[in-house]
Amino acid sequence: MVQNKEKTLSNAAAEASANGAVKPEAAKAPSKQETKASDFRKERKFVVEGFDIAQVEAVVKSHPALFAVPFPPRYINNIYFDTREFRNYRDNVAGSMNREKFRIRWYGEQFGQLKKPVMEIKIKRGLAGTKKYAPLKPIVLKRGFSEQDIRTWLEESDLSPEYREALRYLVPTLHNRYRRKYFLSADKRFRVTLDDQLSYMNIPKRPGFFVRQEMERAKVVVELKYDTEHDGDASWLTDHFPFRLSKNSKYVIGVKKLDTWNEHEW
Repeated sequence: MVQNKEKTLSNAAAEASANGAVKPEAAKAPSKQETKASDFRKERKFVVEGFDIAQVEAVVKSHPALFAVPFPPRYINNIYFDTREFRNYRDNVAGSMNREKFRIRWYGEQFGQLKKPVMEIKIKRGLAGTKKYAPLKPIVLKRGFSEQDIRTWLEESDLSPEYREALRYLVPTLHNRYRRKYFLSADKRFRVTLDDQLSYMNIPKRPGFFVRQEMERAKVVVELKYDTEHDGDASWLTDHFPFRLSKNSKYVIGVKKLDTWNEHEW
């Protein structure tokens, strides 16, 4: 990731406030830059059904951009946050061009010792986006964890006051997991990721409550990612994919599949 020198956490807090993720009084200027962020980039997504991961991978490897594998595949785990009114979910469904997504992310095993979890803010502005990160305390995450466990985890982590203030108005609403494969073009300007084995789980309010899980087995999500300056060449690249561009949000899909909306009290 490239450090973004222009955007600070105050920008993220102000933008989150404008989108309803936090209350206006939560947007306070930090004393220093505390997070890492990538430059703004664009994404184009394709949802592929009816083909297995090996077939989709073969298409990517035969592309004239000469995609190669930069490092091995890995599993990605997320815990998503939203307002109690599901403002982020509703903004996504409505197609809002300016929105934020708060989530905890870690790689590898779904449960057990989490060594490098991070709190991530994904900021969308028009067709481009960026991310900000804050490290969380390493923990042992047990099956059947609850909203109460997540809140304790966040309280014990060394988060800045700005993050803590923003999270006051958010609740953990969804846990998901998927396998991701990575590909990089020969000129290193374009990255393609393939996501499969997608699963979604609800997060109960307290320990001991029933946890439901939904799977998407016959589906591969293809994402093309690149810096905004290369947008002109991206169309040539996508023209060589036999896939149709489509909108896809794992968070929205998970909320719908689990009917998470109706589980929360307003």
